[in-house]
Amino acid sequence: MGYQQQLRGLVLSTGLLGGALLGAIAPAFAVDFKQAPMLDEQVKAGKLPAVADRLPEHPFVEAMVDGIGKYGGTLRTTILANGDQYNLTRTIANELLVRWDPAWQKVIPSLAEEFTASDDATTYTFKLRKGLKWSDGQPFTADDIMFWYEDVFMNDALSPAKNPTFTVAGKPVKVRKIDDLTVEFKFDSPYGLFLQQLAYGQGHLPVIYPKHYLSQFHEKYNKDGIPALLKANPAAGDWVALFNSKVSLTFQPPYWQNLELPTMNPWILTVPYADSERVVATRNPYYWKVDPEGNQLPYIDGVTWAKLDDPQLMALKMTSGEFDFAFRHINNSTFKSVLFDGQESGNYRFVDVKDLPANDAVILLNLNSTDDTKRKLFQNKDFRIALSHAINRQEIIDLVYVGQGAPAQVATQPEHELFNEREAKQYTEFDPKLANDMLDKIMPKKDAEGFRLDDSGKRFTINFMVADVFGLSYPDVMQMVQKYAKDVGIDIQLRTTDRARLNTMWAANEQDAYIWNCVGGLSEVYTDPRCYMPFQKADIFFAMKWSEWYSNHATGEEPPAEIKALMAAYDKVNAAVGDNDRREKMKEFLNLSADNFLNIGISRPMPKYMMVSKNLKNVVNGIPITGNLWHPAPTLTQWYFDKPAN
Repeated sequence: MGYQQQLRGLVLSTGLLGGALLGAIAPAFAVDFKQAPMLDEQVKAGKLPAVADRLPEHPFVEAMVDGIGKYGGTLRTTILANGDQYNLTRTIANELLVRWDPAWQKVIPSLAEEFTASDDATTYTFKLRKGLKWSDGQPFTADDIMFWYEDVFMNDALSPAKNPTFTVAGKPVKVRKIDDLTVEFKFDSPYGLFLQQLAYGQGHLPVIYPKHYLSQFHEKYNKDGIPALLKANPAAGDWVALFNSKVSLTFQPPYWQNLELPTMNPWILTVPYADSERVVATRNPYYWKVDPEGNQLPYIDGVTWAKLDDPQLMALKMTSGEFDFAFRHINNSTFKSVLFDGQESGNYRFVDVKDLPANDAVILLNLNSTDDTKRKLFQNKDFRIALSHAINRQEIIDLVYVGQGAPAQVATQPEHELFNEREAKQYTEFDPKLANDMLDKIMPKKDAEGFRLDDSGKRFTINFMVADVFGLSYPDVMQMVQKYAKDVGIDIQLRTTDRARLNTMWAANEQDAYIWNCVGGLSEVYTDPRCYMPFQKADIFFAMKWSEWYSNHATGEEPPAEIKALMAAYDKVNAAVGDNDRREKMKEFLNLSADNFLNIGISRPMPKYMMVSKNLKNVVNGIPITGNLWHPAPTLTQWYFDKPAN
């Protein structure tokens, strides 16, 4: 069939790492569907339909890692108190039309029971599972996807910038309903990466907007009722703000604070991510996946997150046995020795994680700064090169990362087929003399303290935003970068903040610069080039106005010719139909990205790990995790406690 794909079957399994055949038809169930005991009383009392009536006609069947599990228990984990909503996304909000298999090797059906792609890679058709239901029991149909498309995505008030997952060459997708279960996504030009993109971080968008619930907050459907709703929610101001307070395009805080919002996820919120000391979710009685014996998933009854401000406290509580699972913020060299020694007292074990981004610590100068002087200097490639040569990467790695890492720029990892050695190693030599010589040509004048002056005669100062996230010791890294920059006459002032505040700043294009990590080290390099070019995705905004223009040429700011050429090169990657052609186009794109040298990387990351209770089973060892969906999704629904749960 060439490029065209068609995956059919009564039920489709995810497959195992190195195990069962992907896409195999599951065996017919010899017994009735079964449910978690915690739901029995609700069914008896008539508050819930029988389990067979809550499941779709053809449920998704998960292939088990260790075997059939047991129901019960609460998974205890942790989350930062502010700006860590992605922690929730990566555990309990990962349901999509299609998804990657756990080995990150191919895209398979999920909420869609089957899909097809045209030979020219412009048209994609998805057939939903018959009988899918939202967590409140209402049907999930093509109308919900059309509500997202017509009333959210194509509504300029709600979506002024079109998400790049659903645009090609600045033109948005056209979506049409074929029947109650079938929708067609059509693009004006070839989009060979669409299925991969849909299975990645932003693919959730078509399936998080329940029309039956959200219509009441939309002017199109409830114009007469909106004034009363605004009166009851005076902080909203207008219907757009009211609508956005009930749901979120990028899983931002509103999504995690609205307990009324129906979902397709395995657990539903009962205590929101707000001002309390914890977040709580309980099982979704209408969840649409089962195990091979017909047991409705998930096995675990609920999940609780302890909200903490300090990664050190997270590590301490892990070693004292207060958590069953932890990953984010403490899975690095800083805490590894303490956590390794605490396995017995904490009753947990280490699990390998293939989490290799493009770089663990990246200096992101705002190339679209509203300050004309800073904008001019940040866009000067020689300025970025000089600052890169001023940094002693090996000293940072030795002192901050305990020797775990290697000097590198933003680049694919050495084991990847697209590894670009020039991109990885260019300008990483610690050479303060070269940095000084280059800066002398750009900013020759200095003040009495040796700091360089801008064209107006004022000291040039970069206000650097620093959030202590991921356990990567960004404040320590930046204190060292501050010293190296001072040695070559650049004044860096550090401004510590939490992630929530930083989110607000970069969304408003108010930052001079900040430090973050960069995705794109493994397979997601094709689908998420946010660190290789201006590409509007969550967390990486070093040229927001250019990225807005890339998504929609009518918005943002038209970039210079070299950036447009970089974007055009990625458009060719998107348009490629065959794997070989796509690979060659991606190599060209990465070479062009290296030529532009947009961001300054510090350290190539080392393999990560996570901690799980010794009582937990069906935990994949070595699961690839990247982007928004693999921390430890999608296999969390089959985790179970093999001993009496906490």
